[in-house]
Amino acid sequence: MNITRENVDALNAVVKVDIAKEDYSDKVEKILTDYRKTANIPGFRKGHVPMGMVKKQYGKAVLVDEVNKLLQDALNKYLTEEKLDVLGQPLPKTQDEIDWNAEGFSFEFELGLAPEFDVNLKSKKAITQYNIIADDKMIDEQIERIQKQYGKLVSQDTVEKDSEITGTYTNEEKEIDNTVTLTLDKFKGKATAKQFIGAKAGDVIVLKTKGLFEDDHDLMHALKLSHDDVHDLDIEVSFTITEINKRELADLNQELFDKLFGKGEVTSVTELKAKIKTDAEKQFVQQADQKLLNDVTEFLVESTKFDLPAEFLTKWMQTAGEQEMDLDQAKEEYEKSEKSLRYQLIEGKLIEENNVQVTMDDIKGHAREMIKGQMAQFGQMNPSDKELDDIAARVLSNQDEARRISEQLVSQKLLSLYKEKANIKVKELSYEKFVKEVYGDK
Repeated sequence: MNITRENVDALNAVVKVDIAKEDYSDKVEKILTDYRKTANIPGFRKGHVPMGMVKKQYGKAVLVDEVNKLLQDALNKYLTEEKLDVLGQPLPKTQDEIDWNAEGFSFEFELGLAPEFDVNLKSKKAITQYNIIADDKMIDEQIERIQKQYGKLVSQDTVEKDSEITGTYTNEEKEIDNTVTLTLDKFKGKATAKQFIGAKAGDVIVLKTKGLFEDDHDLMHALKLSHDDVHDLDIEVSFTITEINKRELADLNQELFDKLFGKGEVTSVTELKAKIKTDAEKQFVQQADQKLLNDVTEFLVESTKFDLPAEFLTKWMQTAGEQEMDLDQAKEEYEKSEKSLRYQLIEGKLIEENNVQVTMDDIKGHAREMIKGQMAQFGQMNPSDKELDDIAARVLSNQDEARRISEQLVSQKLLSLYKEKANIKVKELSYEKFVKEVYGDK
């Protein structure tokens, strides 16, 4: 067997594999001999079928199978030994119909090669790392939500600004008939809220759906319709009031603290505020880290310049998926996935250059912490090491789950690398200001 490579350019190559008769003949002969021992052909005793007949019936299929096995093994071995960093998979070049009666065979494969490039983490303009804090306003609002949640309902005769109103939305044409409990602050316009003030149980309020809420999801919930049904919906609905209540806030006392956090964990309003602040800011870290990861990824993709074997990858995509694509579909798919492919190559380079590794101990440790957190949500605060190890072993026996955890840990390690080596500036702000700055609304 002989394998040669011709580099078309820096990103494309053709590998030629020549297979000679001596590479496969002994193996084919052995398989056919074994077939002869077990073949059941009418008119012949088992094991006494003429070899010529066995070759005539099975010879070509066995030959094709063995040549293909040799071909794949040889190609994989060659790519490994030559340390070729290929993209996609080798593509067989089209050739004339193979003469399986020949003494030897030649096959050619197109390769798409990964580009050579350097990665520079230092951007000219600093990338913002947000440090999101829970300010007094947020903490006070959270305490009020807790007090409302654990407070008690007191019946009212008429609707007031802070009432909780239960009633039914109806519209015969759209077959709307949905009972909900609402508060007036959910409505978009002040005029809508004014329609309710002073109303009593049994009163009917007629509302226009257009502009009723800030968010279509609120309208979906109110009318029990799908997103498509509420999009640009402009009809009148009737809201019949059936019940009016006011929620009295729960007292901030030890009984409430124990309900929230367990007996004796929080003993004062000061400690309650500190606990809310700590828990909230833990969640904010995840959002800030995700934002930083997205921004660094965007910077790396935009600033790290290299060419890709686009024509080869487009051709490869035509046959790589579950369903074959035509050329136009493959070009569209390539354009959609090019950015992701570029980042995968950049990420791989950073992992290699900075020796980013995830060990099995890392994966087990992460699984244990994840399980411990989930058990704590159900009140199991102190599971034994054996319990954690046993559950972690079951979780990690699922290869998809183990791979997902491994990818999470790689992402965490890369994030630490970015924080250490990228041009980062830290900006501290409240969650409300973070949302406004990053997403453009409150």
